[in-house]
Amino acid sequence: MYRIAVLGDYDSIYGFAALGLNTFPVSTHEEAGEMLRRLAGGKYGIIYITEALAAELEHEIEKYKEQVIPAIIQIPGVSGNTGAGVVSVKKSVEQAVGSDILFS
Repeated sequence: MYRIAVLGDYDSIYGFAALGLNTFPVSTHEEAGEMLRRLAGGKYGIIYITEALAAELEHEIEKYKEQVIPAIIQIPGVSGNTGAGVVSVKKSVEQAVGSDILFS
C-alpha cells in the first residue's frame, strides 16, 4: 500500500501531520532534491509539494511526469498561491481528456 508524503518548508506543511500524512520539512534546495528522490523511490504514491519548492525543483520533478507513481501534486505554501499548482493540474487533465475543460 502506498503512502502520502508532503514536502516543503516546515510552516507550510506541519498541519498535514494532523491528517495522518507523512511530512518532510526541508530548508535547502539540495536537501529538497535529495528528499524528493528518496520519497519517489520509496513507498510513496502521492507526493504533495509546495509551489515554491516545486519551482526550484522543476528539472527534478520533470523526471517523474511520465510515471504513474508517484503523483507529484503542487500545493500552496504559507507565502500564498502562485497558481502553478492549478496550471499543473489543468495540464494533466487536458492531457488525459484531450481538451481544456475550464475554457480559460
